[in-house]
Amino acid sequence: MTSSWLHRVCWNTTWKKINEPGVRFVFGTVLALGLLIACGDKLTVEQQIIATLRNMEYAAEEGQHLDFMGYVADSFKGQQGSMDRREFHRFMIFQINQHRRLQAQFFPIFVTETSEETASAHFKILVTGGGGLVPDSGQLYEVETRWLRDGGDWELSGADWEAVRLPDLQPGKK
Repeated sequence: MTSSWLHRVCWNTTWKKINEPGVRFVFGTVLALGLLIACGDKLTVEQQIIATLRNMEYAAEEGQHLDFMGYVADSFKGQQGSMDRREFHRFMIFQINQHRRLQAQFFPIFVTETSEETASAHFKILVTGGGGLVPDSGQLYEVETRWLRDGGDWELSGADWEAVRLPDLQPGKK
């Protein structure tokens, strides 16, 4: 009798915790990584950097600027060297605070391994945000990133981005 009561309490408590969105993401990530490790295939540099970008995306969308910055190298330089890591951190805090529901969507990510310890990634990203359920602002960016291997992890060592101007699609305008 005691073991079934204990089993119900533990199972229900565990299931409720797993069913929370943040816990589900972590649980799913750990499960996926466990399956990948069990398969025995080592992740490629491209897969590792894309996974890091996805983790950064999740942290930014959740407003976790410190988790986001955990993937950024101390030696970071952005916008052709005009922005250091501290300034980039302030920029991210501003973006997260300005858009309560910050969302990002990557478009094809192209990774190039430039040496054993460095790589680059090029992609477009659509960033949207707003205070409500539907975004009230958005911008498409062209992004070039540089990466350094730190032990077994990849850190963002540089990034340059530029807003992409979309054609004016209003009827009657040429």
